[in-house]
Amino acid sequence: MTNPNPSAGLLERLFKLSENKTTFRTEILAGLTTFLTMCYIIIVNPLILSETGMDHGAVFVATCLAAAIGCFVMGIIANYPIALAPGMGLNAYFTYSVCLGMGVPWQTALAAVFVSGLVFIAISMFKIREAIVNAIPMSLKFAIGGGIGLFLALIALKNSGIIVANQATLVGLGDLKQPTVLLTLLGFTMIAVMHHFKIRGAIIISILVITGIATALGINEFKGVVGTIPSIAPTFLQMNFEGLFTASLVGVIFVFFLVDLFDSTGTLVGVSHRAGLLKDGKLPRLKKALFADSTAIVAGAALGTSSTTPYIESSAGVAAGGRTGLTAVVVGILFIACLFLAPLAQSVPGFATAPALLFVGVLMIQGITNIDWDDITEAVPAFLTIVFMPFTYSIADGIAMGFISYAVIKLFTGKAKTVPYMVWIIALLWVIKFIAFGG
Repeated sequence: MTNPNPSAGLLERLFKLSENKTTFRTEILAGLTTFLTMCYIIIVNPLILSETGMDHGAVFVATCLAAAIGCFVMGIIANYPIALAPGMGLNAYFTYSVCLGMGVPWQTALAAVFVSGLVFIAISMFKIREAIVNAIPMSLKFAIGGGIGLFLALIALKNSGIIVANQATLVGLGDLKQPTVLLTLLGFTMIAVMHHFKIRGAIIISILVITGIATALGINEFKGVVGTIPSIAPTFLQMNFEGLFTASLVGVIFVFFLVDLFDSTGTLVGVSHRAGLLKDGKLPRLKKALFADSTAIVAGAALGTSSTTPYIESSAGVAAGGRTGLTAVVVGILFIACLFLAPLAQSVPGFATAPALLFVGVLMIQGITNIDWDDITEAVPAFLTIVFMPFTYSIADGIAMGFISYAVIKLFTGKAKTVPYMVWIIALLWVIKFIAFGG
């Protein structure tokens, strides 16, 4: 008997819907749910990266395309309901630490992202990636996430004017009566309340509402909703590899690699666990999932955006019933559709996205509760990792201080044998870097 719906048969064979106890309708709704929780990135990412001098419209297109490519590869090759897009924290490191902090041209920074993606592809093929992740102490893993959360919070508070420079105390409280400050606080409150009531798309709703209010008050220019797709030429294949392999820039590649390593692996395992996709505590088709992540990084850098990574917001789609790669494919299609929304993305002011950065910081810092604060040899390195990131305005310096202090404290407390060899190597590399090239 002929299948009355050939497309349904194709989807069944490709995504194994019945085997995963899901349906076409459920996967579509799950994809829409995931997209609504993470689509704020098409507004936030161009705003952050454009501070480096990159063309806003080109970065917008690169963000949509990189996310779509990552979602399609994850969905079709790995068959997991996990969506990808340029990562928060990684884009902040790209802009504020590498380009603005170190004075590295954005073209060279893109080359560093590209190389880190190639390294990912290489180590994913030989299971080195899992070995590295398993070798890093859990306290440092959680501390890195928490430190990035504080780093994002500081950026949000600074960009919105809530925190300002103070010659006597370094930083101080801004003028809370300023409209932009009040709108930032309103937006953050909206996100928190909507998140509590599990309203889908809380972050993007807040961004759009604050943009609307600011436009109505005359403090923001609204450029429309739908328009032609901007040219990607200003960022496409603009990577500059000249001088990339100096010691300082090798350190940049290493940080891109290390941060995304923890972020992506943790997200893959966490979302898969929630979806009930782990078997005997392990993730089937892990190599394919890692390949999707790595491919998205390389493609994103070529297009013109910072590292692409799996999104923890995928758990929203999993909660809505998503169990297969069809969920991720739906997200990818929606990112493609967003290419026509460039005028809307360009209409959003920085203070409207600040609440999103601040709230992502809230989510990222939650992991520090898993650190063993009673063990001082674990607590001190974790604390230094967390505080050095915002106070030095550098994710790299936070990671460096964490690894160095972990090795030193364990050494002088008689626990050197408990330190994984990978920690010694990383700590030594950072010490050499600081001695040879300074901070």
